[in-house]
Amino acid sequence: MKNPREFCTCTDTKCPNHPVNHEQGCSLCILKNLSRKEIPACFFKSIDHEKPTKDWYYDDFAALVEVAKKDGKL
Repeated sequence: MKNPREFCTCTDTKCPNHPVNHEQGCSLCILKNLSRKEIPACFFKSIDHEKPTKDWYYDDFAALVEVAKKDGKL
């Protein structure tokens, strides 16, 4: 598996859970997101479309997927 520091698309490197700030890969980020019922930023960034909402919750990701599908981006 590739080093998470090499493929992480999150730009918030000040976040203590970002892979550049520790040796635990994506685990800390995923744990934080699961506890908040959120989706990691890298999932949102993997869809090449403007995010229609301001938050990072499950519903926000679902909305992004639906808009991207409607616009032919998925």
